[in-house]
Amino acid sequence: MSQDSSYRDPSYTHPSSIDPVDAGGLLTIDLAALVSNWRHLAAEAAGAECSAVIKADAYGIGLEPVAKALAAAGCRTFFVAHLCEAACFRQADQASTLYVLNGLLPGTAARFAELDVRPVLGSREEIEEWGAFCRTLGRPLPAALHIDTGMNRLGLRPEAAAKIRGETDLLDAFSLTLVMSHLVSAENPGLAVNARQIKAFESVRPLFAQVPASLCNSSGIFLPAKPHFDLVRPGYALYGGNPRPGRDNPMAPVVRLEAKVIQLRTVPDAETVGYSGHWTSEGRRRIATICLGYGDGYLRSASGTNLRPGGEAVVAGVRCPIAGRISMDLVTLDVSAVPEGAIKRGDLVTFIGDGITVDDVGGRAGTIGYEFLTSLGRRYARRYKGESA
Repeated sequence: MSQDSSYRDPSYTHPSSIDPVDAGGLLTIDLAALVSNWRHLAAEAAGAECSAVIKADAYGIGLEPVAKALAAAGCRTFFVAHLCEAACFRQADQASTLYVLNGLLPGTAARFAELDVRPVLGSREEIEEWGAFCRTLGRPLPAALHIDTGMNRLGLRPEAAAKIRGETDLLDAFSLTLVMSHLVSAENPGLAVNARQIKAFESVRPLFAQVPASLCNSSGIFLPAKPHFDLVRPGYALYGGNPRPGRDNPMAPVVRLEAKVIQLRTVPDAETVGYSGHWTSEGRRRIATICLGYGDGYLRSASGTNLRPGGEAVVAGVRCPIAGRISMDLVTLDVSAVPEGAIKRGDLVTFIGDGITVDDVGGRAGTIGYEFLTSLGRRYARRYKGESA
């Protein structure tokens, strides 16, 4: 990608421009609920700034509308993962502070400066390259420093951070605006690793006493120790995911996924449905074929068999199980429990919403709601409602 290229390919059709008549499914995003979730998290972390993590196209919801809605609500700091996401963000918001979590890839410093975005530096090599660029430019540009307190993915171990802190020539070339780390298992508050990470981060923080500090993700905000420091970085919870698994979800639902019925049929006893015959009818069953598949991001792992239940959909107020393998473009539902005449060709059925949460969908597929949200495809018509829609 060239230095001045757009985040999107010129041929890209934004999902919100697809006419619902042309689409097999409808994805509704409630921006008012999103903003409400951000305000709830900000109140939970009172005393710390509440930022927003909007990587992976805002967890599949749509980076630009999410950025605009949250900025209008008062969010001033955002995080993405890649530089291409930063370029997309700047098309929507030229004023807010933006960090790139995956750091500084070789040769990208000039692009960071052009976009006015901040790398999260996690290695000596990145620090040296950013500092050298700032010296060449003749002015100190801002950046964050990532401390690894136990994740073992990105960041400097505490002892390496202490060593670099003693080498003032390395850090003096740029402006350090944030020191951060990332929690391993904040969704499990009883695990000892949380206390170890908090302690490790607190041991490093005095080295950068004048620099704002950040540790908490969505679940971290709700830890009993309240290690909020100066800034919290919620992601999944903004989009309606439960930051406290096993307990009531304090977040409002943001996403609703519906898809159209293509055909209704009656399947005789002992016949199979779908690829490879993994589901067999037990008695005469009514089957609805739906405009939805793994090509739309509805994961194949949510398929249902006679031995293992898969995903569900709400059809005319009734929860109905997926019957058989999910294919690229189609899902089949056992709608035998739906009253005759209550569903017809062209009707919408609900796969997320009406009591089915993103966490429910992820669990039924043997994964997490994060994966479902970030997998949502481009073939849905999208409807944004609420603030800044």
